[in-house]
Amino acid sequence: MTSKFKPGAAALAITLAAAATAQAGGAVAPVLETAPVIAAPEPVASAWTGAYVGGSLGYVGGTDDEIGLRAYRDDTLLREESGLGDVGVNGVTGGIHAGYRWQRGNWIFGPELSAQFGSVDKSRDILLFDAEVEAENDMKNVIALVAKTGYLLDPQTLIYGTFGIARGDFEYSFSSDEGSISEDYSSTGIAAGLGVERLMNDRLSVFAEYQYRDFGNETVDFALDDFTFDTRASVSHSTVKVGANWRF
Repeated sequence: MTSKFKPGAAALAITLAAAATAQAGGAVAPVLETAPVIAAPEPVASAWTGAYVGGSLGYVGGTDDEIGLRAYRDDTLLREESGLGDVGVNGVTGGIHAGYRWQRGNWIFGPELSAQFGSVDKSRDILLFDAEVEAENDMKNVIALVAKTGYLLDPQTLIYGTFGIARGDFEYSFSSDEGSISEDYSSTGIAAGLGVERLMNDRLSVFAEYQYRDFGNETVDFALDDFTFDTRASVSHSTVKVGANWRF
């Protein structure tokens, strides 16, 4: 029998052969393209968050302390004098501080503990009970614990306010050619201020700050032989300081 080959039959034969091969060898799984996996970026820690320590240089002033004295013997007022002169303290200070800060959006907040000390005093010659003496008021140190709350003007610049308590140690003295007498006294009051701080890098920042402290008036008692006298010291003052902070 003679077979006749037609072009269309060849194409059909090739198709059938391919189908048979697929049936014999099993189905071939399609190749699927998978989307690339992009890792989420690591969170970046705030340059403001964390513990820090710092130091500062400053100046204390803005104090008025008008001397007034009362002399007693056996609780009997012998003499009272006022308006003897001003010994409001002023002078250059150094300070150290430490604190911790948290950040929520543009808000920065946290506590700070500081100590300020230096050559902060004032003296003057007065006529006390008809005797010439030198009166001196001296600030030994001030310890303050404040809450600091601030707002970021930009990622590197913080403006802030402070409010808390301060405790100061002072000394009042009177001296003459006949000798001297002095008394230490302490007083606790409020501290409030404003400041601005600028990041120099992720660890270091610089700042400038103003703070007002009001310790009120403190009565200082002196004893001399058979009589005593006292004075009321005004220990409120202002301080400005500049310094640097180092974040851990």
